[in-house]
Amino acid sequence: MKSLEDNERKTSMKFTKMHGLGNQYIFVNTFEESLQEDELESLAIEVSNIHTGIGSDGLILISPSEKADVHMRVFNKDGSEAKNCGNGLRCVAKYAYEHKIVNNKTMSIETLGGNVTATVKTDKSDEAVKEITIDMGNPSFDPTKIPLTGAVNKPVVRETIKAEQQEYLMTAVSMGNPHAVFFVPEINEAPLMSLGPLIEKHERFPEGVNVEFVEVVSSNEIIFRVWERGSGVTEACGTGACAAVVASVLNEYSSKGEEVVVHLAGGDLTIMWADDGRVWMTGPAETICTGTYMKKAERR
Repeated sequence: MKSLEDNERKTSMKFTKMHGLGNQYIFVNTFEESLQEDELESLAIEVSNIHTGIGSDGLILISPSEKADVHMRVFNKDGSEAKNCGNGLRCVAKYAYEHKIVNNKTMSIETLGGNVTATVKTDKSDEAVKEITIDMGNPSFDPTKIPLTGAVNKPVVRETIKAEQQEYLMTAVSMGNPHAVFFVPEINEAPLMSLGPLIEKHERFPEGVNVEFVEVVSSNEIIFRVWERGSGVTEACGTGACAAVVASVLNEYSSKGEEVVVHLAGGDLTIMWADDGRVWMTGPAETICTGTYMKKAERR
């Protein structure tokens, strides 16, 4: 007969819920927890459900890596796997340092979109991570890499896209994840709920796209709202904030090499598209709670 301990290992999962400016995920440390590949899609959908799960924007695995200090895998709330996640990266860096998976304040994190470098800033009193800077690498403007069909320009700046018999001007950027950025005169009037899902699944984006609306306050300040691919409206999107600043420079609203404060629904990020082409993101990450989750398929 199997012991209760054996049964517990099979049917439950330890987790940590964290957020970056309200962009919340369930994090599982697979250095300690064992998950099956064929359950990850359904598990992401399950834990993200606010009514019958835990409630989140998705599931993130923190795993061993042969290419970096740790490996991050991101699953959206619809079960689809994302290549990158800016807010998730900051949370992973905080978790890895505070749980001593990585002992250095600068670490490398492997993602499907490539390796990135994170540097944590700690409170001197208790070594708790207060702020994280991520080297997000170079943006990509190649339509075949985004991917985006029917592109006229490279980079794709202020190009027309049609949705529901109307034309909109978009700037397309990949930050490991694809982004379509739209500049609007007033952020509170942005068609987030109506246009967001239409552009996400637009035929010109064969793999879907994250949709951002941006109001320019000044060359060093923008307001940002997002409809995320596979998740819908979220409080924040790190790669989206980076894409928004890159798009702001391409549209000559901001200047390369200068920091831009991005006001998201969940708080602020500081983004800089440096002269050497790399994008730097600085912001917080917070732990909400920890717990043990009984997987739905095993509940009795």
